[in-house]
Amino acid sequence: MTDRSRAERDARWGVWMREAQQGSAESYERLLAELLPFVRRVVAERVRGPEAEDVVQEALVSIHTARHTHRPDRPVAPWVRAISRNASIDWLRRAVRAGRRSSEVEPDALPDGAPASPAESRALSPGLERALERLPDAQREAVVLLKIEGLSVAEAAERTGITPGALKLRAHRGYRALRAVLGSRTP
Repeated sequence: MTDRSRAERDARWGVWMREAQQGSAESYERLLAELLPFVRRVVAERVRGPEAEDVVQEALVSIHTARHTHRPDRPVAPWVRAISRNASIDWLRRAVRAGRRSSEVEPDALPDGAPASPAESRALSPGLERALERLPDAQREAVVLLKIEGLSVAEAAERTGITPGALKLRAHRGYRALRAVLGSRTP
């Protein structure tokens, strides 16, 4: 990407973010559409395999939850990169805690001194809380355990008394439903 195209992108994202913060659903939709490939690239720097898309969705939920914190005088890309990077690091920590040592977890991907996981202290926006309330109980429980409480799939499955595969399916369906709910309403 050239410096000029990067500057144009940053300006466009900045305008859309300001408009989204002021309630424009159209601008927010445009912003998210352009952010998605960017977030995927950032996540792919640390997370490989099918879990990468889960991390992308976690990052998008975090962006949605925290969009009110973005300062209009600052560029959007570094802010999104930091959120996406932190979502990747959170996933890597959970993977290491769960004992996963495979091509999914790059040994050097989890930096020393990385910031503590925000999942445990993250306050949910009222909009996200309302969106979560619209999910079926099983899907909401899976999303909350994995993405809000930051449990590993194994830990969450044990807590709910279901298999890890069943929990992943519930969570995937919950993420898809959240995207539909969050994308269909005014931010």
